[in-house]
Amino acid sequence: MTSALHTSALTSLPLLARGKVRDNYAVGDDRILMVASDRISAFDVIMGEPIPGKGELLTKLSLFWFDQLGPKGLNICPIHLTGEAPESAVSPEEVPQVKGRSMLVQRLKPIPVEAVVRGYLAGSGWKEYQESRSVCGVKLPEGLQNASKLPEPIYTPAAKAELGEHDENITYEQTVAMVGADVAAQIRDYAIALYKAAAEIAAKKGIIIADTKFEFGLNAQGQVVLMDEVLTPDSSRYWPAESYVVGQNPPSYDKQFLRDWLETAKVNGQPWDKTPPAPRLPREVIEKTAAKYQEALTRLVG
Repeated sequence: MTSALHTSALTSLPLLARGKVRDNYAVGDDRILMVASDRISAFDVIMGEPIPGKGELLTKLSLFWFDQLGPKGLNICPIHLTGEAPESAVSPEEVPQVKGRSMLVQRLKPIPVEAVVRGYLAGSGWKEYQESRSVCGVKLPEGLQNASKLPEPIYTPAAKAELGEHDENITYEQTVAMVGADVAAQIRDYAIALYKAAAEIAAKKGIIIADTKFEFGLNAQGQVVLMDEVLTPDSSRYWPAESYVVGQNPPSYDKQFLRDWLETAKVNGQPWDKTPPAPRLPREVIEKTAAKYQEALTRLVG
């Protein structure tokens, strides 16, 4: 098993924040070095054990999608990559912590909305549909089943929560109230266009992207820019097309295997209540989770 990085420890740059997966460092006042660790979270709790290779894999996938969808590819919207080598921002001794798992990006003003797009009915969307025949205020037709493909992809935003809290589903009208009509419309339209293009690319590789979430920020000129990671198994539900059957959850290339294990895990002899500390992950769960992520990368990128 390759060595893993649970938490980076760069001293040549000021630490801005640690998220569930990424450690962000300031590079001057206009750029950020985003280091993808091998941490993994589930139910908004960070696990104590890392998944070896996960950070590098997430970075490779994000860079693949930025190339496909950004200015080098379909040019759907501006992206936050600077094009500079992340290694150039740190001291020589710190390069091993950064190499292959980092992006040097523009420093943006984050828009506090998770831009979620769903092409299929799954997860919390399926639960909500059963109760109200709608998802986040979007009315849907009768007769849909679990994992049904939706007539058209729908935009179901969420308000970004503090670390450890749950993001909250909100209506489009609420995003207008939060960020203004122009920005709300731009992130919705970009998100839907990005999802449709990515779903088409993935379909050719035998992968269904059931849903995903994007994050956007504003640059100094007030432009909406795609940021953070894009279309990885951490932010998307990936299904193998050959296993897809309407009415049941397909096996997915994401952390569903980990979530399923955690549903039956115990802490101090009691069922885990989804609050820290998390149960200790056995080697088999770590290896199987790593394999799921690797399979997604191999199928998409080769």
